[in-house]
Amino acid sequence: MDNLSKFSDFGLCVKVKLLQNQKSQKWLSEEVTSKTGLYVDSGYMHKILTGKRNAPKIVDAICEILSIEKGNKTN
Repeated sequence: MDNLSKFSDFGLCVKVKLLQNQKSQKWLSEEVTSKTGLYVDSGYMHKILTGKRNAPKIVDAICEILSIEKGNKTN
């Protein structure tokens, strides 16, 4: 459980949604890249989910892809 404590509230929300939808973080990275045209690899995605990077366009795309409400985007 120590690993999960590194994630921001937004990151935990994303992880839960991925688990509920039986999708991987790699799948999400590919979907975000496809949607935004911005290259998102696993390292960059990890930084976003842990709150180490602030990337509004990518966060918005993640919310849209996973149907996360805007109020759950806090890092």
